[in-house]
Amino acid sequence: MYFALLLLIISNCFMTLAWYGHLKFLHGAPIWQAILFGWVIALLEYSFMIPATRLLAQQGWAVGQMKITQEVVTLLVFVPFMIFLFKQPFKLDYVWAGLCLVGCIYFVFRSQ
Repeated sequence: MYFALLLLIISNCFMTLAWYGHLKFLHGAPIWQAILFGWVIALLEYSFMIPATRLLAQQGWAVGQMKITQEVVTLLVFVPFMIFLFKQPFKLDYVWAGLCLVGCIYFVFRSQ
């Protein structure tokens, strides 16, 4: 399970860069270059996400459990990315959003 979670973290780093990196690195470039940039990085994302979900599925995780876990990992990756790369201020609302996701985790895993 830990290896699969590590793969999810790596995947989400690439996903965040693919979705938002063009705003930092290609803000003056034509849209086709931003799209190409995103797709190349997304290929790396999928190279980690698909093995992660397969491993979790082999361990008996339901699809909903995988998705909620992925969303938590997304928030954990995105907030530092936003603060350090984009110099956005931290808001307490991100903590509350994270706590809501903890509630989601509780509900999708409680029946096991």
